[in-house]
Amino acid sequence: MTKLHEATELGQSIWLDYIRRSFIESGELQRLIDEGLRGITSNPSIFEEAIGNSNDYDDAMRQLTAEGKTVGELYDALVIKDIQAAADLLRPVYDQSDGIDGYVSLEANPNLAYDVEGTIEEVHHLHAQVDRPNVMFKIPATTAGIPAIATLISEGIPINVTLIFSLKHYEAVADAYVRN
Repeated sequence: MTKLHEATELGQSIWLDYIRRSFIESGELQRLIDEGLRGITSNPSIFEEAIGNSNDYDDAMRQLTAEGKTVGELYDALVIKDIQAAADLLRPVYDQSDGIDGYVSLEANPNLAYDVEGTIEEVHHLHAQVDRPNVMFKIPATTAGIPAIATLISEGIPINVTLIFSLKHYEAVADAYVRN
């Protein structure tokens, strides 16, 4: 039994804050899942580093650029492919845990943190594109984030709430969850 499995036995779920195409394709992610990893979180900074500091994405970027994709479309295509692949690897954990673990977390565009409708539209778009039950969508606990969180939870979309820095934020998030 690995230390990760021992942590799970104690009720702790260990997630990795990292994703990169070669990490998925090399089998390294699967190895960590086999050793007891329970989930993955990502964000634009992680993807910026993965895309900018490796050649993992060069061929795909050339192809997408040749297809006339915008920068936003290019980013979405690269990110969604990696999120889907990681979610597929974690799906057995999700199924075995009855949806408690086995998630990959994908951040909604942080530029929408103060735009309720924009955040909801962005998560709807990402949710449809990713099309995996074990993907959570990160939304910050901002003033605009709270109603977006409440709406999306009420629709059954898994949400990972970020930027909870005070008891007031925690209570607002808990209230948004309980109301739905």
